[in-house]
Amino acid sequence: MGGQSSRPDRGPTLFLTNSPTGPLDGSRAVDGLDPMNGFVENLAARWPGRARCLIVAASPGEHGDNDRMAAFFAGALARSGLSLGPVDLWDDRAVGPDPAAYDVILLGGGHVPTQNAFFRRVRLREKLAGFRGVLIGVSAGSMNAAERVYAQPELPGEASDPRYVRWLPGLGLTGLNLLPHYQLTRDSRLDGRRLYEDVTYPDSVGHRFLAIPDGSYVLAEGGAATLYGEGYLLAGGALRQICEENHSVGV
Repeated sequence: MGGQSSRPDRGPTLFLTNSPTGPLDGSRAVDGLDPMNGFVENLAARWPGRARCLIVAASPGEHGDNDRMAAFFAGALARSGLSLGPVDLWDDRAVGPDPAAYDVILLGGGHVPTQNAFFRRVRLREKLAGFRGVLIGVSAGSMNAAERVYAQPELPGEASDPRYVRWLPGLGLTGLNLLPHYQLTRDSRLDGRRLYEDVTYPDSVGHRFLAIPDGSYVLAEGGAATLYGEGYLLAGGALRQICEENHSVGV
C-alpha cells in the first residue's frame, strides 16, 4: 500500500485509531488508553510534557455529549501517565481556536458526514496547515483525516439512498481510507444488505481500504505509515489480511 500513506510535506505525527480507550464491544477491560499493539508506548514516546490539547467534536451541536467526551478523553490520557496542560474543546460554541497553539489535537468519533461538514465549515484543513504536533484520530476522526474520505454508510437509509454521498473532501493528512471497528461491522447488515459484501466490496473497485478492529491503529510520521495490529486490505472487491496482533507492517 506504499505511496498512499501521508502527504509529502512535514505534517503532524498521526495516530489513526478506532477506539483508543478500548474495544467498543467491551471484550477487554481497559482503564485509560488501550495498551494493545504498543499504542500507549508509541504515543508516550512522542508526547510532549504538559501538552496543550485540543479535542475537536464530531457532532458540534451536541454540547452535553461533547463535554462528557472531552472529560472522558482527558481522564483517559491522564490515567495513562501522559502529562497534560490545558485541554480545550472545539464544537460550535467555540469561536475557532488556532490549532498551532496546541501540542496535541484529538479528532473525536461519530458520524462521518456530520463531522466532515463541521470540519469544512470551520476550514479545519486550512487551519491545520502549520500544525506539527501529535494528531489522534478516533474512528470518524481517522476517516476524515484522509485526502478523499470514504464515508461508509452507517445509519439506516444511507446504504439504499442513491443521494447519499460516499466520497467527501477530507483534511488531506493521509492517503489511507480506514474502515474502523471491523470486528463489530464485518457481519453488519444495513437497509437489508450486507454492509461489506454488498456495499463496501463494490465500492472498493478502484480504491484501497484498510479495515482494522479495535486495538489496531496506524502511526504515520516522516512520510511513512505503519499499521500496528490486526488489519485487512480491501481492494478491487477482494479482502486479505495483511497484519496480525502484536505485529506491524508498512502501509
